[in-house]
Amino acid sequence: MRRKVYSVEVEEVIPTYNPFYYKPLPEEITIRQSEIEGLGVFAVVDIPKDTDLGTTHINVPMYNGLIRTPIGGFLNHEDNANCVLDMIHDWDDCQIYNVVTRRKIKANEELTLDYNV
Repeated sequence: MRRKVYSVEVEEVIPTYNPFYYKPLPEEITIRQSEIEGLGVFAVVDIPKDTDLGTTHINVPMYNGLIRTPIGGFLNHEDNANCVLDMIHDWDDCQIYNVVTRRKIKANEELTLDYNV
């Protein structure tokens, strides 16, 4: 039996920046067992101060409360937290929050938020 094989040229498509694109977990972080409680978010590499690691929480009026992403679901509380939430979009009643490092984070260090802020 003979088959015809066709070759197709594919042009590489480089995505443009889209502020609404959601990436579940950046390469710089991972989730693993925490000494604080349950699972936590940890740096895989050193992360510089003021690094935006992505979306953690989304507030949509039709839901009662915040929608947490995998990052937001595993950030543990610490009074002297090394990260903060930054509201990156605010329109009508919808808000999107990203986590940003407050200082340099060392590889294998847990990322934390102060829940009371």
